[in-house]
Amino acid sequence: MKPAKLTLFIVLLLLFSSTQSNAHFGMIIPKEPRVEPQNRTIQLSLSFSHPFEGTGMDLLKPAQFYVIKDGEKSDLLGDLKETKIMDRLGWETDYQVKRPGVYHFVMEPIPYWEPTEDLSIIHYTKVIIPAFGAEDGWDQPVGLATEIVPRLRPFGNYAGNSFTGQVLLNGKPLPNAEVEVELYNQEGKYRAPSDLHITQLIKADTAGIFTFTCPLPGWWGFAALSSADYTLKNPQGEDKEVELGAVLWIYMDAYGINQ
Repeated sequence: MKPAKLTLFIVLLLLFSSTQSNAHFGMIIPKEPRVEPQNRTIQLSLSFSHPFEGTGMDLLKPAQFYVIKDGEKSDLLGDLKETKIMDRLGWETDYQVKRPGVYHFVMEPIPYWEPTEDLSIIHYTKVIIPAFGAEDGWDQPVGLATEIVPRLRPFGNYAGNSFTGQVLLNGKPLPNAEVEVELYNQEGKYRAPSDLHITQLIKADTAGIFTFTCPLPGWWGFAALSSADYTLKNPQGEDKEVELGAVLWIYMDAYGINQ
C-alpha cells in the first residue's frame, strides 16, 4: 500500500474505532434479581464492559466494594475473587443474606484510562436487591459522589415498564444530565438494527430526572455521565479530564410465567 493511502487508511480506521463501542459501563450483575428464603445466597459478578456488544475491558480490583442495608455499610472488598468475564479480568463473590431488607451493592473502581477519549473514567456502580419480599429503602441515595436514585421501584418490574430515575452529583440534582442506556445482551441473543441502537441516549430535565421504557426482559444499565472538577494523571504523567459515571442496574422480567 502506498504511503498516502496507508495514512488515509489509518486515519479512517482511527475515526471508525473512535465512534464504535464508546459506551462503557461498570457492571454489578447478580445471578438472580431477588433473594428468596429457599436460596439465601447472592452471586455477584463485577466487570467493566460494553454490555450489549459483549466486549469487556480489564477491571482492576476495585478501590471499594460494599453493601448498604438500612444505612449500615459493610465492606466486601476482601471477599472478591478474580475471574474472567467477557474474556477479560473481572471479579465475583457470594454474599450470604441473613435478614429481610433491601441491599444496595456498590462498586467504586480504580480510574480507567481511555486513550481514545483522552480521559480517565470512574463509574460509581450500584445494584439494588430485595430479600425475602422486603421493599423499603430502594428510593434512598447512598451518598456516592454521583448516583442515580430510582423513582420507579428498581425490582419486581416487567419488560415494557418505564424506569424513572434522578441523577445526583455531590448529593444535588444534576440538570440536563446525559444518560446512556444499554441492555446486557447475554449470549448475544439480540442484534441491533444499527450502531445507533446499541446505546440509547437520554437527556435528563432541569431536576436531573429522566425516564426510559425498557422493551425487553433482562438487566438494563443506566449510566449518567458528568465531568469531575479535578484531573488525574495519564500514563505519561499529564493532567487529563475525568469522566464520572453514575451507573445503576435494574432487572425487567418477562411478562407472565409459563405453568
